[in-house]
Amino acid sequence: MKAMIFAAGLGTRFKPWTDKHPKALVLINGKSLLQRNIEYLQQYNITDVIINVHHFAEQIQEALERNRNWGSKVTISDETDEVLETGGGLIKAKWFFDEGAFAVVNADILTDLNLAKMINYHNEQKPIATLAVTNRKTSRYFLFDENEELCGWVNTKTGEEKISRKKSGLVQKAFSGIHIIDPRIFSLIKQEGKFSIVDTYLDIAKTGMIKGFEHSESKLVDVGKPQAVAEAEKLFL
Repeated sequence: MKAMIFAAGLGTRFKPWTDKHPKALVLINGKSLLQRNIEYLQQYNITDVIINVHHFAEQIQEALERNRNWGSKVTISDETDEVLETGGGLIKAKWFFDEGAFAVVNADILTDLNLAKMINYHNEQKPIATLAVTNRKTSRYFLFDENEELCGWVNTKTGEEKISRKKSGLVQKAFSGIHIIDPRIFSLIKQEGKFSIVDTYLDIAKTGMIKGFEHSESKLVDVGKPQAVAEAEKLFL
């Protein structure tokens, strides 16, 4: 299996670090988020990885070269001209995925989720995509039915809601930034240019199957803000 690490974001919530560095190189107990995610994938024999870069792209490339890609085979998807967000970034890297289902992880997420179990679940259920989710509190949630099928999305702070399928009893789940995706998705994506993959999932969910994979028992830290570093350093040594 191949994988993609999303590392192109501007990291605006992580200022002032991101005024001079990419968020993917934030250190957690001496290891960067990028290194930790490369090594996380290696635990599941995923060593062929594409990484998209934009903000201080040269620093990411230098770190990879200096550390010999931390033992993996790494390809760069260059978005230095324009950051394409998660959906556009995935489309740009489409050519890389030629071996069936693939994994996608956000560079600023740290977890000990058992990825092998998630992959097995995806292979059994055969959805277009499987999304790792937990019961943690946030402001933006995916909405799932009793079969763990994606039906919508809600922002509880703003009240904005996007419903793909109208059903009662939908359950809110927080997305963990980890995906297993079937390459069939590329023939179903309607958006172009710069866009969020969330919009694609909600479109597909109208007629196709996007599944949630519950892993609330796992360690998980979204290292999106500087104050998350201390929490991450307690959980990931």
